[in-house]
Amino acid sequence: MTTTINTEINLERVNKAINAILATLGEPETDLHREALAAFHRGDYLVVKRLAAINLSDYYCKSLGYLGGALKLTPNTDTILAESARSAADFMRDKTLTRLGTEIAQALAE
Repeated sequence: MTTTINTEINLERVNKAINAILATLGEPETDLHREALAAFHRGDYLVVKRLAAINLSDYYCKSLGYLGGALKLTPNTDTILAESARSAADFMRDKTLTRLGTEIAQALAE
């Protein structure tokens, strides 16, 4: 039995993927993230890319920086979505590690 993969891409499908990535990133907690998300929502993708370029270790901005390119529906859209998703996952990983480190420090200080 072979599995077929639908390679057709359209804006509706890409928007579903983008919404999943945005849900993973969650609500912004810093001014930088609020600025990047606001720029993304108003379609100012160059600002988002610039924020990602000057905040190289920030996975939230990096994830958003990719997403504007996904809306162009090019042969690279799958790759762009995958990179954005990986960056969103890295953001969540870092956020979780920070939270756990704080909780462990508090537990050990008691």
